[in-house]
Amino acid sequence: MRIIAGTLRSRTLQAPPGLATRPTSDRLRETLFNVLAPRIAGAHFLDLYAGSGAVGIEALSRGARSVVFVERAAVPLKTVRANLARLGLRDGFEVFAGTVAAFLKRGGADSGFDLVFIDPPYDGESEYGAALGLLGSSAAGLLNGDALVIAEHRRNSQPDESYGVLTRDRLLKQGDAALSFYRRTSEVAKPGDIE
Repeated sequence: MRIIAGTLRSRTLQAPPGLATRPTSDRLRETLFNVLAPRIAGAHFLDLYAGSGAVGIEALSRGARSVVFVERAAVPLKTVRANLARLGLRDGFEVFAGTVAAFLKRGGADSGFDLVFIDPPYDGESEYGAALGLLGSSAAGLLNGDALVIAEHRRNSQPDESYGVLTRDRLLKQGDAALSFYRRTSEVAKPGDIE
C-alpha cells in the first residue's frame, strides 16, 4: 500500500497481517479522494474501523486539519501507530483504542467532523447498521451540518438507504467494492448511482 497524493505521496504503509482486516485498495482510495477533493483541505476527518490507517493518513497527506483513528483490535491498532510513526507524523491526529460504538457514544470534545469514513471488516456486516445508526441518531451531534459520511462495503451488499437523519445520496461502485455517501436528510439533493 502507498499514499497516493499530497505531502506524503508515494510513501508506503504497512498492512496488518492476516485476513482479519481488508485494507482499502489504492484504486478505491484514489476514487474516494477524487470525490472528496473539494472538501478535504482543513477538514476534521473521522476514520472508523481504521485498520492500517491508510484512509485517515491519506486525508492528512491531502490537507485534512485533523484525523481521529478509531480501532479496537490490537494488531491493526499497532499497525496504525507504526504507520504514523514511520511517516514522522506527530500531531494533527488522535488514535482512539476502543470500539466504534464506545467512541460514538462518548461524544464530547471530538465533535464537528466534516468527513466520516466507515470500513468495518466485511464479516462485520452488522457494524454498518450500528455505526450508521448511531451517526444518524444519538451521535449526530458529532457531525458538522454539511458532514459527509462514507461507508465502504461489498458491491452486492449495501447498507440501508437511510439511518435516522442520514440518507444515502450517492452510490459509487468499483470492482467488488462500493462506496455509499450519506448526508443529513436536509442536505440531500437527489439520489444517484454512479458505476
